[in-house]
Amino acid sequence: MRSHVLGDRDVLLWLEGTWVAEFVRVTPWVYSSLEIVHLLGLALLVGPAALFDLRLLGVGRDGISVATAARRLLPVARAGFAAAAVSGTAMFASGAREIAGTGAAPVKLILLVAAGLNVAVFHLGVYRRVGVWDGRRRAPVAARAAGAVSLVAWAGVVACGRLIAYT
Repeated sequence: MRSHVLGDRDVLLWLEGTWVAEFVRVTPWVYSSLEIVHLLGLALLVGPAALFDLRLLGVGRDGISVATAARRLLPVARAGFAAAAVSGTAMFASGAREIAGTGAAPVKLILLVAAGLNVAVFHLGVYRRVGVWDGRRRAPVAARAAGAVSLVAWAGVVACGRLIAYT
């Protein structure tokens, strides 16, 4: 029987019992330091991703190509994602049952999956032909849709992450 939306109670208990979770819970300054890393990671992820998404939607199309924007912005976003994912996982592990029981946590997880799938579909799909369409006045509908989905998904992830403390 499942007692939480995000998983089986035994799995959450196991996660809380790992050495990482214990270290985060009992070592002074670790949790607060992870929060700082998480926020910086989110800034490095969401800022460049939003700029790239806006470029897909047509902002700045006279100033920078989509391929150039991707080359300059997406490596920073990937580094931010890595920092946010590692710090977020460690923070989750330290209080998995409590966090999983919040109303915002399952929504955040769904939005993270949606954002990830959106990135995969974009890069495996329309972006493979960026050389063909990058010089046009407007990106193809699929590219613009990916940009819009990304903006909404990452804004939702940030909002839900913040709401976890209050739900």
